[in-house]
Amino acid sequence: MKILIVGNGGRESAIALKLKDDSRISKMYFAKGNATTSKLGQNVYEDSVVGLRDFAIKERIDLTIVGPEAPLVDGIVDEFKKHDLKIFGPRKRTAELEGSKAFSKKFMQTNNIKTAKAVVFDAYQDAIDYVRQQKFPIVIKASGLAGGKGVVIADNLTDAESTIHQFMIERIYGDAGIQLVIEDYLKGFEASIIAFSNGKNLYPCIPVKDYKKAGNGDTGPNTGGMGSVAPSPEFTDEHYRDFEANILKPTLAGLNASNIHFKGFIFFGLMVTNDGTFLLEYNMRMGDPETQVILPLMENQLYDVIMDCLEGKEINLKFKDEKAVCLVMCSGGYPWKIETGFEVKNLDKVKDSQVLFAGAKTAGDRILTTGGRVLSLVATGNSYDEARRKVYEDAKTIHFDYEFYREDIGKF
Repeated sequence: MKILIVGNGGRESAIALKLKDDSRISKMYFAKGNATTSKLGQNVYEDSVVGLRDFAIKERIDLTIVGPEAPLVDGIVDEFKKHDLKIFGPRKRTAELEGSKAFSKKFMQTNNIKTAKAVVFDAYQDAIDYVRQQKFPIVIKASGLAGGKGVVIADNLTDAESTIHQFMIERIYGDAGIQLVIEDYLKGFEASIIAFSNGKNLYPCIPVKDYKKAGNGDTGPNTGGMGSVAPSPEFTDEHYRDFEANILKPTLAGLNASNIHFKGFIFFGLMVTNDGTFLLEYNMRMGDPETQVILPLMENQLYDVIMDCLEGKEINLKFKDEKAVCLVMCSGGYPWKIETGFEVKNLDKVKDSQVLFAGAKTAGDRILTTGGRVLSLVATGNSYDEARRKVYEDAKTIHFDYEFYREDIGKF
């Protein structure tokens, strides 16, 4: 069985690590992969939809798993299905639930899904006029894909006007910001729930706590994620019942009403407030760094779950009664300007954590940084403190120039 995994982040490293001991899998390919995946299979330096399609045909790939959002929005699933290639993920139309925040917000509103009040804007001046009449803080989102960074909580009018100008006029995220979603600010804590879809039903994994801010105490700019903890210690059974009744079930009903029957992942980004659980966003793939803590706790064989979903079978997800903590080590300057090419040292001294590379590549016998989020350290334990101690002790041993990481992941 040959597997192709599309993506090069910590998420793809976690997927590869989960699959590596499955005896049914003869070879894994990664596009474009990283320093972890190069040791577990073969990295393929191709990322276009057509190029990946041709590679899958040539190498007779039995299953493709799509990690990041961009290929899904570009229609990789549609293209693969045209050629009878087995692939796990939503078609382009469904991927718009992540690719366009304007589209997803309309879907939420149409299907009575519990979410914050929001208005969509296509014109700069209309957005400016709107925020001048609102209370602060307020949330401003680039509608398109912005690598997890296109969301700003504006505390005052000056910040709001500046953000709108940066998104719509300066185009700091390119075309992603030419359309905006401006919504009410919800105060509470965030949680992430990822579910598998078999085309008929949704099967949620355990809830995860994700740390999006760059600095300790949730300060600084938003990032792609600085760490995660599973299961979320804050997300109670009551919160889950609220999620199930007012978000999960209406989402499934809305998908069916829209004749959307996909086989892949759906990610629910949640905000839990004093008024209950609200949906912030959909992603149509596994989250990063959520995947890094979900998969070590999953007792099922990932390959079996995916194949059962593709065949439309019912699944029964099982998770260990343990805790998992993921700590992301980053390049200095992230999420803004960064320098790369620094050697990651002392990896042989890591004792208790999985090292999952993301922004790093193999160069001979060295590993060099290539991106902002360089690697994830993941550990499990009977308590959060135990898992946390493992990753932080191992983080102290690893070194690369200008490294930094949050010191409060998993600290409660």
